[in-house]
Amino acid sequence: MALRLSTRTAFAGSIRRLSSRGVATAAASNLSSHIQQSVHRDASLSNPDPSEDSPSSTLTAKHLKHMVATYARPSVVFVKGEGSYLWDLENRKYLDFTAGIAVNGLGHSDPALARLIADQASTLLHTSNLYFNPWTGALSELLVQKTLESGAMHDASSVFVCNSGSEANEAAIKFSRKVGKVVDPSGSKYEFVSFQGSFHGRTMGSLSATPNPKYQEPFSPMVPGFKYGTYNDVGAINELVTEKTCGVIIEPIQGEGGVNVATDEFLIALAKRCREVGAVLIYDEIQCGLSRTGTLWAHSHLPKEAHPDIITSAKALGNGFPIGAVITNNLVSEKIKVGDHGTTYGGNPMACRIAHHVVERLANPTLQKEVLAKGAILREGFEKLRQQFPDLIGEVRGRGLILGVQLTQDPSPIIKAARERGLLVITCGTNTLRFVPPLTVSIDEIQTGLRILSDAITATQ
Repeated sequence: MALRLSTRTAFAGSIRRLSSRGVATAAASNLSSHIQQSVHRDASLSNPDPSEDSPSSTLTAKHLKHMVATYARPSVVFVKGEGSYLWDLENRKYLDFTAGIAVNGLGHSDPALARLIADQASTLLHTSNLYFNPWTGALSELLVQKTLESGAMHDASSVFVCNSGSEANEAAIKFSRKVGKVVDPSGSKYEFVSFQGSFHGRTMGSLSATPNPKYQEPFSPMVPGFKYGTYNDVGAINELVTEKTCGVIIEPIQGEGGVNVATDEFLIALAKRCREVGAVLIYDEIQCGLSRTGTLWAHSHLPKEAHPDIITSAKALGNGFPIGAVITNNLVSEKIKVGDHGTTYGGNPMACRIAHHVVERLANPTLQKEVLAKGAILREGFEKLRQQFPDLIGEVRGRGLILGVQLTQDPSPIIKAARERGLLVITCGTNTLRFVPPLTVSIDEIQTGLRILSDAITATQ
């Protein structure tokens, strides 16, 4: 209630300020040229970025004094979400094609989830992993069951539950190192392989698997033993993955790297080589998994010989509540012993009950068919924009509702122009617009988003 009242008060204050500008027509004529242009610009936009004297800018300026500056953000402050939409402190409405970076698969403030969270909050939040609770095992069983039913990872057997994608990948790296030690007690089987353009997290292990100088250099040296290959380069696999390799991690569709899709040929050859040398194969499906491609996992269409030994998951798994999961086969799980790994919060009843509900809904075949249909409509819209702006838009990549639009220039002005017209879009890779809307987005909302995007592009050209 307090949040609603403060939002309404801020909104009313903004209206009063705008009204006072409008009535003083004569005074406006005396404004300097650039201020007049600013007023005209704000009037022509539905969602202009907050002015310096707005409630949003006042709040962010106050808060930034006490926050470590790890992000560069616009001064928009979001206070409410519903479905595919967000509202800011000035009560302006935005169509969200980011879904919290592919997190809110079921949209914002899902009513069923809200009721579930309230019930669990009044029942049991946390017990620690010193004891059992009803939901950690139930979630683990459901993830294995739905994975097998989906045609993915045919030998999935057990799950480790943690708190984030980085933690899931950190666990997968540790598990692979342990397998390497068991397979070769001499300790020489410790090398780890990942690929250029990948993003696996920001903890030291997952960061070491993320070969981006921008992320690595401030914290170097990295964890030793990591090697980097070229994505989709089949010919280089045998030299890259050797008898010293304990693990290989790859995103079937690279998210942060530019929505780059691994070819079936590459993944099949990579899996074959991992089996030849006894390396653990990890598919990082943190962003591309949980039905974002129209199947539960992005690799579901591959033959069994290309299935992984580990799947890592997070993001959509909690629909906004922090949780991650590592799905393993017996090759891995039988080598992990009590004390090898752990987590204080991971597997808590609240997170696991939420994720159990989310997985049941995202694994629904009807939803998955709708994702494919909506993805086709969105891609068709991008292709029309490519014809309209041939010098700006190049390749359209991805599957389902994880799509990337390659541009020939910096997308930042388009991102800002779209936001100020009520559409939230994010970037990835090099000059790529990334589209990961809620999987529940409607066709009408997709058409609205495409129209706003077209207007934003036109305004910046």
